[in-house]
Amino acid sequence: MDEEGLGTFCLTGERGNDARALLEPGSKLVWSCEAHSHFDAMTKYYQYMDWGIYTTDYPEQDKKTYKEMGWE
Repeated sequence: MDEEGLGTFCLTGERGNDARALLEPGSKLVWSCEAHSHFDAMTKYYQYMDWGIYTTDYPEQDKKTYKEMGWE
C-alpha cells in the first residue's frame, strides 16, 4: 500500500519483482496470503477487500495450480 492508499497485489519472490519495482517509495506490505492458483489468490484478495465473489473469464487457466504451471 502506498502513502496515498493505493494498493498492489502481486506474487512474492522473483515472479513479483517487476510489479514491486513500480511501487512508490514508502509503500508497505499490509496483507499477504498463501494460494495454490491465481484463482485461489484472487478469491482471497476479493474477500480481504470485501469486493464480493471473484469470477474469471478464463477458469481453465486461472484455476491451474502454481505447481501445475511449474512455479513450485
